[in-house]
Amino acid sequence: MATEDHVDQPAADQPEEGVRRRDFLNVAAVSVAGVGGVIAILPLVNQMNPDADVLALASIDVDLSAVEPGQTIKTSWRKQPLFIRHLTEDEIAEARAVDVSALRDPQTLEERTAEGYEQWLISLAVCTHLGCIPLGAAPGENKGEFGGYFCPCHGSHYDTAGRIRKGPAPTNLVVPEYAFTSDTTVTIG
Repeated sequence: MATEDHVDQPAADQPEEGVRRRDFLNVAAVSVAGVGGVIAILPLVNQMNPDADVLALASIDVDLSAVEPGQTIKTSWRKQPLFIRHLTEDEIAEARAVDVSALRDPQTLEERTAEGYEQWLISLAVCTHLGCIPLGAAPGENKGEFGGYFCPCHGSHYDTAGRIRKGPAPTNLVVPEYAFTSDTTVTIG
């Protein structure tokens, strides 16, 4: 009987170990397709970013040194009108005396102003009903029944703290994010 010598040779149907040329081509093709997909999607995602002119107005600094107590100034932030009101001591006392639980959108004066700067009310000058600009910032304008702001479009009345007191507006005037950088300078946004 003859014995056969078995030599360890790889069988033709067993894969070779290591990276084959076909594996490298597959990885390279998938990588190129992935990079191409990202490059194709970037313009679509980028077009949803805000315009440069909006980003330029993302935050503004306002000098308040010339604003006298009882005076309101108008400015613009993110293409929207903004009221900055320097409340008098009487207006602050009147706003604090209001029964907050009786308000449609209950907020205290302290919740609407920065701590230590309760004399400064900063709010968007846009009625929360349908977006009209309320009166009451300029001298001689109708300030409404509560001495704050009056929306001439549909008759909403706001008090000196910008809280809705009468009319169809559902909520108070919006208070944007802001921070005082000094006693006379505020950064809005």
